Amino acid sequence: MPLDFTKHFVAVPTEFKLRKNTDCSWKVTVKLMNGRVTLDQGWATYAAVHQINIGYMVMFKLLTPDTLKVIIFDDDSIEVINKCGKHNEAFAAKE
Repeated sequence: MPLDFTKHFVAVPTEFKLRKNTDCSWKVTVKLMNGRVTLDQGWATYAAVHQINIGYMVMFKLLTPDTLKVIIFDDDSIEVINKCGKHNEAFAAKE
């Protein structure tokens, strides 16, 4: 994520809840590396379940201090809307 992203926080959270337009939620841990915020545990599974391919663009919007809205666009710049498949219970966010 961009370096300026961290300026929106007093302290960067250790995990985020990712929320899609289909109301699915997913938990990922956050790591700070070289001043950059990176999504860590849970992200690879999220990307696989939501079929994010090379060439896709992923946009994040900060909804709350620990929740990001995720919008996925395919390589033709069309928004990808897919229902969440069966979530891995370790990462599905509890409401």
